[in-house]
Amino acid sequence: MNRSSPASIYRILWRWHFYAGIFCLPFILTLALSGTVYLFKPQVDAWIDSPYRNLTISETRSTANDQIAAAITAHPGSQFVNYRLPQSANDAVVITLQQAGENRRVYVHPGNLQILRSVSADGELMQVVKRFHGELLAGDAGSILVELAGCWAIVLVLTGLYLWWPRNARGTAGIVYPRLRQGSRIFWRDLPAVTGFWVAGFTLFLLITGLPWALVWGSALKELRQPSRNDHSHHHQAAPADWSLRSIEPSNAVDAAAVHLPETLLQNALALGFAPPAELAPATDMPGAWSLKSQTQNRPLRAEAWLDGNSGNVIRTTFFDEKPAIDRVIGVGIAAHEGQLFGWLNQLLGVFTTAGLTLMSISAFVLWRRRKPKDALGAPPPLPNARTGKVVGAIILVLALVLPLLAISLVLILLLEWLILKRLPQTRRWLGLAT
Repeated sequence: MNRSSPASIYRILWRWHFYAGIFCLPFILTLALSGTVYLFKPQVDAWIDSPYRNLTISETRSTANDQIAAAITAHPGSQFVNYRLPQSANDAVVITLQQAGENRRVYVHPGNLQILRSVSADGELMQVVKRFHGELLAGDAGSILVELAGCWAIVLVLTGLYLWWPRNARGTAGIVYPRLRQGSRIFWRDLPAVTGFWVAGFTLFLLITGLPWALVWGSALKELRQPSRNDHSHHHQAAPADWSLRSIEPSNAVDAAAVHLPETLLQNALALGFAPPAELAPATDMPGAWSLKSQTQNRPLRAEAWLDGNSGNVIRTTFFDEKPAIDRVIGVGIAAHEGQLFGWLNQLLGVFTTAGLTLMSISAFVLWRRRKPKDALGAPPPLPNARTGKVVGAIILVLALVLPLLAISLVLILLLEWLILKRLPQTRRWLGLAT
């Protein structure tokens, strides 16, 4: 067989697809299920906060300073982080404090100053779901593992599309829908391939837009965003990236004695009408001023304003369309990734994709178990005396250059095979590496 023939390339990509699937599918299933939950973060948050909205206020409404003082008194030794603007006058005020290195959300009754709820910011349900989705609740190690799975999932999708691509097909059966009348063997062969085809484009979009959150890829991107170390021009200084799995950084907390939030400032902040949730905090880059930031998941609606700490007057504002182009592209991608860019239809497309990925993962596992020999992993047989073709090598090289963790994993795989597996012939045969 010609080493560069289509049949040879097909066999090689089939093996790459198989090994990528064995590694990725458990992660794909896990991320699809957790991602489905996170798509409905606004609805879940609204349900959790519903007992603290439309409260009965029989007394005179308290001032923002009194509300902050009540929250801090209930948590001795804490520092102030931010004040979330209420969406209506009868809603509880949510104040974020930091105590013993932990951020807490404190819900304060705007009338009698009663503490209605106090919860760890990292312990909030949707924050836990977010961290599980992005790092499996395992910190940096989990983030790297999820990023690695995402890199190999890109390989899985691209090789899957190549393998699925119809060749001399007659009709659309087995291509865009599974064949139902040709026995279970054909049905289980078609189901993951056809499902994968329908969700491939959406899956690639989710994988690519998820990379800015990843530890390795995202850190490299943030480094590239920064201006040259020799460029001290204020005009060229890049604003901090606003995408992260982490909660509010400790450096944003200030001592309670330094907090003074005038009512005029609060009313001017409310009048700006920023998309909720909008949070007021002492400005770290402008002493004596307050910063108001919209934290809405629909990032094109985000805005930031700086207000004078004495008069409450608005000093300046910045909006999404004023951000650098790369931040706008990433922001739009993240909003769509989270299902919040264009309303319920965005959420529906997200559910369609995650449901398809779940079906594909389960059906692919069933197909593998049905075909797997008892004494082997079941990998497609290697080509005897054949090397990876130039086309396949070029594809892998490009992917490795774009995805650093993929390149690192390829090197580790080669080292593992060269240093260890070549001395374990039985293991090589079980893995399908031996010719």
